[in-house]
Amino acid sequence: MENNKEVKKSNKKFVIILTALVVLGGGYGTYKYIHGQAHERTDDAQVDKNMNPIISRVGGYVSKVFVHDNDIVKKGDTLFTIEPQDFMVKVQEAQAALLAAESSLEVSKADVFASSANVAISDASIKSSVGSVDAAEIRAEQANNDFARYENLYKNHSITKQQYEQALTAKLEAEKQVEILQEQRNASTSQRHAVISKTTVASKQTSVAQANIGRAKAVLDAAKLNLSYAAVLASVDGQVSNIKIQPGQMINPGQSLFYIVDNTETWVVANFKETQLNKMRTGQLVSIRVDAFPDMEFEGEINSFSPATGSRFSLLPPDNATGNFVKTVQRLPVKIKLTEKNPKDKIALLRPGLNADVDVHVQ
Repeated sequence: MENNKEVKKSNKKFVIILTALVVLGGGYGTYKYIHGQAHERTDDAQVDKNMNPIISRVGGYVSKVFVHDNDIVKKGDTLFTIEPQDFMVKVQEAQAALLAAESSLEVSKADVFASSANVAISDASIKSSVGSVDAAEIRAEQANNDFARYENLYKNHSITKQQYEQALTAKLEAEKQVEILQEQRNASTSQRHAVISKTTVASKQTSVAQANIGRAKAVLDAAKLNLSYAAVLASVDGQVSNIKIQPGQMINPGQSLFYIVDNTETWVVANFKETQLNKMRTGQLVSIRVDAFPDMEFEGEINSFSPATGSRFSLLPPDNATGNFVKTVQRLPVKIKLTEKNPKDKIALLRPGLNADVDVHVQ
């Protein structure tokens, strides 16, 4: 009898425990079902920030490094410098070339001024020659008229042969004077054309000299710009990564040297299955927990959805049109921005690449 009582008592305890487990399991299952209707979560997520590469615009030997691994820097801080001697020589060469170009311009302007003065002198000479030719032609016409009268008088034996010859000589001298003055006038005209051509050439030389000055200024500006690039500055506020350069090291332009992690903006990239995207929308509230700080919860909201699944951005994206097709659930990257409600001191603890667990409140 006692054994039967103990068996019944044991069976009763077993039933009670089983019933409790069933109730608890059902309650937990019901909770998970209800929770799943209003939430979408994934642990395939990572913290991310902008990582600005430090790239030198000019090449040369490193002179001095002013930062160390993991230092906090401000925008405009000098990170390292490159030996500036070569760039200073280029600046001096460009300055000398600019002075030479400016001197050439002054010479060209002086030539233009002198040529313009010569044109004015030629114009005055031509004007004087024209007046002299006109006067000589009048005198020649008068001498011809006088000779015609003296010739008639000589034929009538009214004047002497000496008087006739004097009139003839005056006529010939007047005609010869006209020829001489006409030649002088033509020579002055030719000289004026030559001076005008020289003035045109001098004006073109002035234009060339001005262009040379512009080019020399551009070369000088480029040389000064390269000299300023000898000091590499921080482009943003943030924290530098491992510094892999040392004084005396040769670096090339365009070479990525290290990074500055920008601390002004932090977000999380979560990769959700395509079957989870049906109810997800931009602006929905997100609860975030980071594996490194499990006791902290961060608040965020959906900022944007990737234009393509992660596999499409891989080096060799899958092509289901070839080979045997195996359907695989794809994941879509979703950008989640942390809201301003999160304390700044907590956000400062987050580092790019940290794993996170996100829970999107879809309802």
